[in-house]
Amino acid sequence: MAISMGGDEEKPMSDINTTPLVDVMLVLLIIFLIAVPVAIQTIDKLEIPIMETVESKDKVENLLLTVSTTDASGRSAGDPGFEGASREGECRVYFNNTTPVDSKELFDQAFERLDTIVERAGGPEMIMQDPELIPQVHIRGDINAPWRCVAGTIYNVQVAGYPTVGFISNPVDPNG
Repeated sequence: MAISMGGDEEKPMSDINTTPLVDVMLVLLIIFLIAVPVAIQTIDKLEIPIMETVESKDKVENLLLTVSTTDASGRSAGDPGFEGASREGECRVYFNNTTPVDSKELFDQAFERLDTIVERAGGPEMIMQDPELIPQVHIRGDINAPWRCVAGTIYNVQVAGYPTVGFISNPVDPNG
């Protein structure tokens, strides 16, 4: 509310107080800034990006995972007649890009591998002194693999102790 100060006359103030209007407008602006991006976000159009890559200094200790699904007939990648991953198929994760594993096996093998690397480095205190020694997880996801498969893989390796998870994309041919 506005208060009139000074003056001898006892008449009502005719100025409009804009403070409540500005407050309401700022609150609405903040609500729309938060709500609109959440409302238009979709997961159905998830695609692994295709981008130009540079040669990385890959450590042998990095864990490579491939995430895919079965095809419409229930066949896994590598099976004869595999028609490509299906969004409705069952999740398939390949440890070091070769060995198929389920969720429990992924957690167990990832944990054992990380534990071996940490022990070889001299224990958790020693490996924390040089963060470059901490291995990473690199996930290569099929473009048709649903997010539930990729998210489950990320969850399992993070619970196993890997702090860094990244994605591998298909590089663009720089010559065209």
